[in-house]
Amino acid sequence: MILALVVAGAGGVGAVTRFLADGAVQDRTSGPFPYGTFLVNASGSFVLGLIAGAVWYHGASARLDAVVGPGFCGGLTTWSTASWESVRLAESGHLRHATVFTLGGLATALVTAIAGIALAAAL
Repeated sequence: MILALVVAGAGGVGAVTRFLADGAVQDRTSGPFPYGTFLVNASGSFVLGLIAGAVWYHGASARLDAVVGPGFCGGLTTWSTASWESVRLAESGHLRHATVFTLGGLATALVTAIAGIALAAAL
């Protein structure tokens, strides 16, 4: 039960981090593309890859994996926000942005997760 509470707390920290990072990035960019959501999803995927690699290759704690993975990274990254951003872009007539954001976001998340795993394996 204590682990579940710690995971919940880490998820809250991740959500607040996403909110602040998204706002900071969007304040510095113009246009319809949701750079903030793109950035937090890519960075969260990289961190999750690092943690997965640390568990797989170096025997890091499963508790650390739970707190940082589903906890912090689960709060930081979000498929629902990315989906909403894609729909918002498409509905506002920015179909090219919606397509690039959706497909590019997925590809970037996969590549950054793989990069995190590879970095952890190399350490």
